[in-house]
Amino acid sequence: MMVPVPALDLTALDPEQAAAVRAPRGPVCVLAGAGTGKTRTITHRIAHLIAGGHVKADQVLAVTFTARAAGEMRNRLRMMGLGGEAGQVQARTFHAAALRQLRYFWPQVVGDVPWRLLDSKFPVVSQAAHRAGLGTSTELVRDLLSEIEWAKASLIAPEDYPAAAAKYHRDAPVEAVRVAQVYTGYEAAKTSADGLLLDFDDLLLHTAAALEDYPAVADEFRGRYRSFVVDEYQDVTPLQQRVLNAWLGERDDLTVVGDANQTIYSFTGATPNYLLDFSRRFPDATVIRLERDYRSTPQVVSLANRVIGAARGRIAGTRLALIGQRAEGPEPEFAEYPDVPAEATAVAARIKKLIAAGTPAAEIAVLYRINAQSEPFERALDARDIPFQVRGGEGFFQRQEVRQAVQALRQVDARDDLPDEARSGAALINLVRAALAPVGLTAEEPAGAQAKERWSSLLALVQLTEELVGHDAEIDLTGLLRELAIRAEAKHPPTVDGVTLASLHAAKGLEWDAVFLVGVSDGTLPIQHVLGDDGSASDPAALEEERRLLYVGVTRAREHLGVSWSLSRTEGGRRVRRRSRFLNGLVPDDSPASRIAGPATGAKDAEGKRPLCRICLKPLIGTYASMLGRCKRCPAEMDPLLFEALKDWRAEKAEALRVRDFVVFTDTTLTAIAEQLPTDDAALAAIAGIGPKKIEQYGADVLAIVASRMRASTQKPR
Repeated sequence: MMVPVPALDLTALDPEQAAAVRAPRGPVCVLAGAGTGKTRTITHRIAHLIAGGHVKADQVLAVTFTARAAGEMRNRLRMMGLGGEAGQVQARTFHAAALRQLRYFWPQVVGDVPWRLLDSKFPVVSQAAHRAGLGTSTELVRDLLSEIEWAKASLIAPEDYPAAAAKYHRDAPVEAVRVAQVYTGYEAAKTSADGLLLDFDDLLLHTAAALEDYPAVADEFRGRYRSFVVDEYQDVTPLQQRVLNAWLGERDDLTVVGDANQTIYSFTGATPNYLLDFSRRFPDATVIRLERDYRSTPQVVSLANRVIGAARGRIAGTRLALIGQRAEGPEPEFAEYPDVPAEATAVAARIKKLIAAGTPAAEIAVLYRINAQSEPFERALDARDIPFQVRGGEGFFQRQEVRQAVQALRQVDARDDLPDEARSGAALINLVRAALAPVGLTAEEPAGAQAKERWSSLLALVQLTEELVGHDAEIDLTGLLRELAIRAEAKHPPTVDGVTLASLHAAKGLEWDAVFLVGVSDGTLPIQHVLGDDGSASDPAALEEERRLLYVGVTRAREHLGVSWSLSRTEGGRRVRRRSRFLNGLVPDDSPASRIAGPATGAKDAEGKRPLCRICLKPLIGTYASMLGRCKRCPAEMDPLLFEALKDWRAEKAEALRVRDFVVFTDTTLTAIAEQLPTDDAALAAIAGIGPKKIEQYGADVLAIVASRMRASTQKPR
């Protein structure tokens, strides 16, 4: 029985979308740029095919790559009366569709052999690594697991892995033959007397095999499903394409939608080749290009076009020239900073102004190349009481390797055989490096994606130590641990109302009103391992994928877009970085960022002005100086009795709240209060590190203590 379909109103579609919807039954390829309304086009095409009697609703299978995207498609179809119920269109991920089919066909194909879905591959890979004589550290097992997943998605057997790893320039964590050993052991471990364990890739493999090897199964399936739609077709893997081929058989009722210039997952086995070769496989295919961008302002669209316009290679030949459909907006902003802390401070200040002007925090994102870059931005947002959520990764101080590193530092601090001179100043940096070596910090960046992420997090702790020593040459290991605890304690829990921090990979498919692309420097974007020792591209294809990452990042922004980079990792460090080669020719000549940054003069405040010492009026450099509001060497009067009164109050407050003293206020903040003698909330807010939440919690108490001490000091003795 045909499901009734509401009359389709195609007047809301643009000419290209309408052409895709009306395309005749058969192979259709929709090249859809970012923000061009591909989901609307897909769902309307499905409805058009059903309304025209070409196919019944329950004979359509639409597949995509994430549960979120599949859910969005189902919601759209449900609103059209076509999805979510029995007898209607099925919209699923590849794996969800395969799981459903395999459960149905398993008795016909395998018989009574029991199977179950593997809950976690990690312990099985860990056991296989151990049997192969390798270590079982978390990052190594994760890297081995990633290689196995890539190989299976690429239809590469264990014995063929070494040759394939060389051919595709895999960044394997150990020798390729050792990876192959682990891969072989992993596959063997999933078979036992109790039945079979299947991972997600096995679902696809067994589904394809059932259709390929059992004609009765193929006939039953193909009698049920007649029309197929594949979203994000540029991200299909050889294994997924094999399943799709098995679904289709000799038929050609297939609609694919994708954009090869948004291919950013080749490390998982995804390839745009099937999209690029679609017209060769189906010479009669209808090909339609969607280029009208309804997401972003013309200014953002223009930058996106220029980013991808510099691309090279076969994929670049399919680039879409996006045409912005929204009203005019602000020009993208470019900014160069002396160091990462200054960059983070400035971005947080810009976000604060956007929120004050009415942009919801949930409509703002900070995007970076790797998760290890998040920490300074977490810290800068926290200092301004801006809520945030870290997407696609834990907050910096919640990461396993960071927790392990802090524990290692605590163990060193507990030792009584270290002289004081080894615990402070420049020696502290060497001490931290030595303490983190057993946790995974090496002199050179390791191979393997997970190992690199872990290494970057540990290196960030060393760099933070260098920064703190630069601010306070007398800081010791105990003081460092106290500072780390303060920063960990100040974290914000994930909240949907907060600013999003995410890697560029995790941001794919999402969009925000305002986007800040940070750390856009050579060695980070593009990532260092795709560059040769001389800075040239060691892998041109990988370099182009890095460019596409930047393109994806730019196209996430609807209205406001900031692109920034820094010349040094640490405050006051050597300025050896340079902006990304992908930005050549994109930064306007009249932008301050088009010139090489001058001497480091500290971060700007929320009004864009550089904070000055209240005594000598010179620019402030460093967190400690900014907190005090004066240069460290400038003399300042402090009421010692007021300082002690503040400390006593802090101790009582901390005890009542059952927190450490420094969670209320640090000694540096109390020093600044005792020096500056604030008399109202505005004066309190002018002290760095005292935000609205602190003022709400403690402002009245602090101002009362200051006022009481000032009255006492002005009373003349009788």
